[in-house]
Amino acid sequence: TKDSLKKQILVRYSGDNSTNYTPGQMRFQKLDFSLEILNTSRQDGQLYEYSVSKGSEEEVWQIQLKVYEPVSDPSIQILRRELANGSCSISLKCRAERGDDVSYSWDSSTSGICSGNSSFLNLSYPLWNVSIPCVCTARNPVSSRAVTFDPSQCSSE
Repeated sequence: TKDSLKKQILVRYSGDNSTNYTPGQMRFQKLDFSLEILNTSRQDGQLYEYSVSKGSEEEVWQIQLKVYEPVSDPSIQILRRELANGSCSISLKCRAERGDDVSYSWDSSTSGICSGNSSFLNLSYPLWNVSIPCVCTARNPVSSRAVTFDPSQCSSE
């Protein structure tokens, strides 16, 4: 057939000599055969092929690289607040402005009422118990950031 496969060679290694065809963009380490992408950008997220030739044999691996933007500091927004009979009912939303594939979780080291695995959290607690720190964590595969909600905000406007 007339179909051809075209690929870009980044590094060629033969014997003890290596040729880097992308200096300033890639760095090849002879010691452990690692390849480092310098100044990673979103365009670097693609399928890569790694091959080793020995005589008439060739071994080939394919590696899918994913590039993620780190998560920014999250903020907590109060969506609903109700004070009744000495207790507070409150709905919160945690949001990070930047980051790819962000997931959210809520936790507290002192109480189980702050647990959840979404950006939203509904709380109900007595006003005298305002020592419940609710921590929202925004994370993705490359970073994690947290912010704490102060429960005393229920009684303040």
